[in-house]
Amino acid sequence: MSGFSVTEPSRGQKWIAGILVVTYALVTLLPLLWIIATGFKSPSDAIAYPPKAVFEPTLEGYVNLFTTRTRQTPDYLAENPPETWYDEIVRKYDMVVVGPSRYGERFLNSIIIGFGSTFLSVFLGTLAAYAFSRYKVPLKDDLLFFILSTRMMPPIAVAIPIFLMFRSLGLSDTHAGMILLYTAVNLSLAVWLLKGFIDEIPREYEEAALIDGYTRFQAFYKVVLPQAATGIASTAIFCLIFAWNEYAFAVLLTSGTAQTAPPFIPTIIGVGGQDWPAVAAGATLFLLPVMVFTILLRKHLLRGITFGAVRK
Repeated sequence: MSGFSVTEPSRGQKWIAGILVVTYALVTLLPLLWIIATGFKSPSDAIAYPPKAVFEPTLEGYVNLFTTRTRQTPDYLAENPPETWYDEIVRKYDMVVVGPSRYGERFLNSIIIGFGSTFLSVFLGTLAAYAFSRYKVPLKDDLLFFILSTRMMPPIAVAIPIFLMFRSLGLSDTHAGMILLYTAVNLSLAVWLLKGFIDEIPREYEEAALIDGYTRFQAFYKVVLPQAATGIASTAIFCLIFAWNEYAFAVLLTSGTAQTAPPFIPTIIGVGGQDWPAVAAGATLFLLPVMVFTILLRKHLLRGITFGAVRK
C-alpha cells in the first residue's frame, strides 16, 4: 500500500492521456495545416481529387492575393518581357500585374478595428469591473445581470436597427463606427471577466496603500492594476478574437473604406472561379496577428483561466 497513490496517475494512465492529447492536437491542427498547405498549391492542385498531400509548392496564391492582374494579347506579352519573379508567375495565364490588390488595406483595417476595440473594451471594462467590485452600487446584481443578458442575444439579431442608426449618424463604413460597435458587444464580457479577477485581489492591499497616503486612483493604478494584469491579458485575448473574426456586422456595415479582411477574403476570384490558393493564403496571413498576440500572452492566459480556482 505504501507505493500506491490516489493522486499520482499510473504509467499506463499517463500513456493513455498522452496518446489522447496528441491525437486531439493532430485532429485540431490538421485543418489549419491543410489551409497553410493550400496557400502554396497551384489552382489545379488545390481542387484536385483525390486531394494532393504531396505537391510542388508555388507562390502563385500569394501573388494573386496581393496583386491585381489583367489579360493581355500575345503581341503585348512578347513586346514586354517579365521584369520580376511574380510577373513570370502570372504570365503563364497570359496576364500581367497592373497593381496591388486591396487585401493589404483590408488587413490594416482589421488591425485598427480589432486592436482599437479591444483596447477600449478592456479599458472601460476594467473601470466598470473595479467599481462593481469595490463600491456599493445600487441594484448591483440587477445591473450585472442586465450586462450579462446583452451577451445572451446574438448580435446579428439587432443588425437592422444598428444599420439604420449607423446610417443616420454617418457611421456606416467608418473605422470609428466599427470600433464603437465591437466595443459595445465586447464590453459585457470584459466587465464580467474582470470583475471576477478583481474580486480575488484582497482589499487589504488598497487599504494599506490608502493609509500610506495614496489616493484612490493611485491605489487602483499602482496596486490593483498590476495584480489584475493576468485577468486583463486573458480578457484582451477573448475580446480580440471576437473583433478579429467577426463577419456579419462587417458585411452589413462596411463595403470599402473600413471593410475588414473576413468579408474580403471570400470575394477573391481567380481564372475560372474561386481562387482557392489565394483564399488560403489570405486566411493564413489573417491568422498570424491573433496567433502572435496569444503566444505573447500565453502565460497570462493560462494563469487567467485558473486564477481563483484554488483559494487559500
